[in-house]
Amino acid sequence: MRYLTNILMKGLAAVLPIGLTLYCVWWLARTAESLMHGIITVLVPPEHYRPGMGILAGLLLLFAVGSVVNAYIVRRAIAYWEDVLGRIPLVKTVYGAVRDITRLLPSGQAKSDLQSVVVYRVGDARLLGFVTRDDLPEFKKQAGGVELVAVYFPLSYMLGGVTLYLPRSSVERLDMTVEAAMRLAITGGMATSGPHPERADREPH
Repeated sequence: MRYLTNILMKGLAAVLPIGLTLYCVWWLARTAESLMHGIITVLVPPEHYRPGMGILAGLLLLFAVGSVVNAYIVRRAIAYWEDVLGRIPLVKTVYGAVRDITRLLPSGQAKSDLQSVVVYRVGDARLLGFVTRDDLPEFKKQAGGVELVAVYFPLSYMLGGVTLYLPRSSVERLDMTVEAAMRLAITGGMATSGPHPERADREPH
């Protein structure tokens, strides 16, 4: 019975990530198609509507938003709405968590929000974090001449994290991509970018 259970669990572990990924892609495509369908049929006669036009319109809309998001007036509008959402209980918690996740997406800017991966030592323990700002003039007086950096520490299996302002000399930079480090952090250290342990044993040395 235990052998059968182990086989089933291995099959589930192999199929579940692929299945969930395909389901998420399907759900996003279906949602975009459904939302944009009503808008398109206002401009285009329903008999001329073809499946997939909603997805294409959604992609074009995202492209348009991405093209103007750096404009001054757009940035001011986004900052205003972030301030409004930040004052609403519960909404600000959900919005903050989603914003943290979206910071992992490529922004197309010269610098990403998460600039580098670092380790912060607390006794014998090591905390994995991400530098979000290298320059903090706001803390210049309070820091007494010590150079501070903003380090974001995500919480395992949760949306969100904490940001600490630490002396630059107290953190050690790691030669690791932000994506790999984030997977390691949010999975509680279970993720790995190397070969699967069972496969590694069978690979030639």
